[in-house]
Amino acid sequence: MTNQELYAHVDHTQLKAFATWQDIVTLCDEAVKYKTASVCVPPCYIKRIHDKYGDAVNICTVIGFPLGYSVTAAKVVEAKEAIKDGASEVDMVININDAKNGDFDKIEEEIKEIKAACGDKILKVIIETCYLTDEEKVKLCGCVTRAKADYIKTSTGFGSNGATFEDVALFAKNVGKDVKIKAAGGIRTREDMEEFLRLGADRLGTSSAISILEAK
Repeated sequence: MTNQELYAHVDHTQLKAFATWQDIVTLCDEAVKYKTASVCVPPCYIKRIHDKYGDAVNICTVIGFPLGYSVTAAKVVEAKEAIKDGASEVDMVININDAKNGDFDKIEEEIKEIKAACGDKILKVIIETCYLTDEEKVKLCGCVTRAKADYIKTSTGFGSNGATFEDVALFAKNVGKDVKIKAAGGIRTREDMEEFLRLGADRLGTSSAISILEAK
């Protein structure tokens, strides 16, 4: 794949707790230059980005991030505010406690509520695979599919591990035909990027794409 074909799948990411406005400007300028799929940024920067860049940058943000255990009502408000401020894509974290307790109906209902709040905007559902068994991952593929989210996403990048080839392959076998896959966390090489896409991922969440692809 060419560099540009790869960039078209990248959510160019800056989610550090200490990210400055200058860090965000650098991210957005890079996104414009390299034509990445989006920038993935903290909610507090959405409006400022939208005011500065307008439609030149596709804004993705995170809610319930990174631990996922805030109440559903709070996540719904976060989603609505993010979209009002200018986000086109929302990456939510499920309540992982519910998954470990086997409360998959609660997770499915939460996803439905947040998808309703997002309307026609894209919703990606982060299930944080590093904390889950394969059986739990398969059940969550069903939750995401039935709740009609747009993507299932492997990881926050803040857990004990990021995306794996095995998890993306597992998702590809178990999500519905209308659900896309985002691999995120720990993507370090061009070979990683190409293999995740080959296995069925549509988006790649990484802060390293430019350093990987523009390395001399």
